Amino acid sequence: MANQQGDKGNKKGRGKGSEKILREVIPALVQEIIGRTGFRGEITQVKCLVTDGRDKGRIMRRNVKGPIRMSDYLMLRETEIEARKIKSKVTKGAYT
Repeated sequence: MANQQGDKGNKKGRGKGSEKILREVIPALVQEIIGRTGFRGEITQVKCLVTDGRDKGRIMRRNVKGPIRMSDYLMLRETEIEARKIKSKVTKGAYT
């Protein structure tokens, strides 16, 4: 009985999501700021160069929330999915 309780204590904090967090992160250098997107313009779309990992040298488009500028490094959890292009010329919000 004591062994079973001890095992439960060791598994604490190891849910489904923790496996994803423990995976390797890939650095990417921000090369260009494309524009703002999102409902209120809170998301910045950037082009970044993957500097390590399986897709080293690939330039991809990503959406970033928060302050970002040229030559910053993003730490990506995955490099398979790329953000869609911004279609409209609107810089902030949907209809402003």
